[in-house]
Amino acid sequence: MNTETSQALAGAREFSVRLPSTPRGARLARHAAVRQLRAWERPSDAVELVVAELVSNAVRHGHVPGRGFRLVLRVSGRGVLRIEVSDTRGECLPRSPGPVEPDAESGRGLLLVAALADRWGTESGPEPRKTVWAEMGPPGGTG
Repeated sequence: MNTETSQALAGAREFSVRLPSTPRGARLARHAAVRQLRAWERPSDAVELVVAELVSNAVRHGHVPGRGFRLVLRVSGRGVLRIEVSDTRGECLPRSPGPVEPDAESGRGLLLVAALADRWGTESGPEPRKTVWAEMGPPGGTG
């Protein structure tokens, strides 16, 4: 491991919590994320919105009775925040955001994630899991 890698890993932070796939679980995840971001001195309305959208989608579209979802917040040594939300509906991948009708009741969430995050995407596995993630650069900088 070189010095740069050692320094990058030394500054890395991670928070993980598993919650029930319910509206209450989504609310608890949002509150836990806000609390953790404040502890890391990284409060951000944009990050809170991305977390809220990803956990809401996990509850709404990834719900399997008796199974929960996992929220992971990870800050690299370079300050890049990665938000991961995993659920057990691996066959139910999010669609890329596209045009939304003005009177549509859903479909805007991933547009919001795409607008606020530097990058976002999905990862599959191990079965039946899928993870939807978003990355956001350091406050006031680039990732």
